[in-house]
Amino acid sequence: MLSEPILISLLQFAPDALVVIDADGQVLFTNRQMRALFGYSSEQLLGSSIDNLLPTRYRTAHGTHRQRFLAGGGMVRPMGSGLTLFGLHHSGDEFPIEISLSPIQDGERTLVAAAIRDISAHLATETRMRDAQLAADRANAAKGRFLATASHDLRQPLQSLALLTGTLQRMVRDIDVRAVLTQQAQAITTMSGLLNALLDISKLESGAIQAQLSDFALSDLLTELKREFLPIALERGLALHIDDCTDWIHSDPALLGQILRNLLSNAIKFTRSGSVQLQCIVQAGTLRLQVVDTGIGIPAEHMDAICDEFYQVDSDPQTVRQGYGLGLSIVRQVARLLRTRLEINSTPGRGSMFALQLPRATAGQNTATPPSEPAPVESPFVATAPGQRILLIEDDASVRDATRLLLSIEGFTVTAVASPGEAIAWCDSQGLPDLIISDYHLSGTLSGLELIRSLRAQRQRHCPAILMSGDTSAALRGLQDPADVVLLAKPIPPDLLLKHVRQLLSL
Repeated sequence: MLSEPILISLLQFAPDALVVIDADGQVLFTNRQMRALFGYSSEQLLGSSIDNLLPTRYRTAHGTHRQRFLAGGGMVRPMGSGLTLFGLHHSGDEFPIEISLSPIQDGERTLVAAAIRDISAHLATETRMRDAQLAADRANAAKGRFLATASHDLRQPLQSLALLTGTLQRMVRDIDVRAVLTQQAQAITTMSGLLNALLDISKLESGAIQAQLSDFALSDLLTELKREFLPIALERGLALHIDDCTDWIHSDPALLGQILRNLLSNAIKFTRSGSVQLQCIVQAGTLRLQVVDTGIGIPAEHMDAICDEFYQVDSDPQTVRQGYGLGLSIVRQVARLLRTRLEINSTPGRGSMFALQLPRATAGQNTATPPSEPAPVESPFVATAPGQRILLIEDDASVRDATRLLLSIEGFTVTAVASPGEAIAWCDSQGLPDLIISDYHLSGTLSGLELIRSLRAQRQRHCPAILMSGDTSAALRGLQDPADVVLLAKPIPPDLLLKHVRQLLSL
């Protein structure tokens, strides 16, 4: 049992200011930290009222709270929980404090012990952190706005170059010139891929991309992937197998599609012979999606860094520097948005496996239909009705002229306008065209999608339409699957644009 002098010494050297008062608020004991905190000596405090240490505005209420605390039997608790309390220094300055109360029984009377701490530094830190968070939020919002604008504006000149190059390829007959144009087209494709990857990374880092989770049938996405990647695999002499799956999952279909496209593209790119598979493995409550290839594999010393930005493995002279080192970084960040993680297993010379687990959804499990077989690879379409009317709405003059030239050379009758108002005026005099091609971001109050819907509604006819966008996230959010609208992300390869034009006009 410690003696009373030792106990008093311990209280004197406690890190917090300590004070003991009676039921009337008279100070009975203070330690040396009270002087450091309030500027009063022990002699000045002993026998005085505790109210002298409080700003005037607290004093009336404090007596009531003290009596209520004692009448209720008292318990150890913070004082003014959820509020910022203030103490009054001998100099008259106020400072924020934190107080913990505890009842002490002294014979038949109950005393109150209070531990008091100056929280000025803590509040200052909180304020700095809050200000820093607000500044970061503002910076991210500004970055998001910049990316939305830059995504559109940076793609516009690339779109013009791609379309003009495609037009020249159709006009020129000289073999050497055509070879130069082919190389130019490849350079534009490379620039477009790098731009898309950089913008995707920036959007993910700024928080501009958010997951929109829902229950959906996986079969539709798998069918799209078959149609998209089978021709690419066949061109490289690879076997591509994508499992049929009628299960429903809970995820974001657009972001999941982005992950699987990146993984399939990588697998095909780094596989010289053999096969690429997208396997769907049903497990308890989850669905495991894994892309397995017989490619070059990843050496063990590179596994930890393979998903870092701009990281590439120089393990094969035939495959080095085919990408930008951004694809897997994008996949990993998108996987986090989907509340899952990317699993990687690889053996050099034998192949790799990339997998993720997603929750299964019960909705629609009994109504899912088997996915349709991918469409056979066909030769390019041939325009079936030259002279069909196309209304082109594009506010960028260079893109508008390049698109008009390409379509005109292919035999279509093209009316090119710069604004929704011009498009509406033309339709008022000429009626709906056979096809509408519109940019998503237009000058004025209407977006391209809103303009298409308005023109259809006014004339009560659903003519097919193509919506072009350099800001695919915004366009996709507003698309909501209207009939006969195809969304294409700029820069659009000329052959892809013409393919969709001919498909829609053949409906």
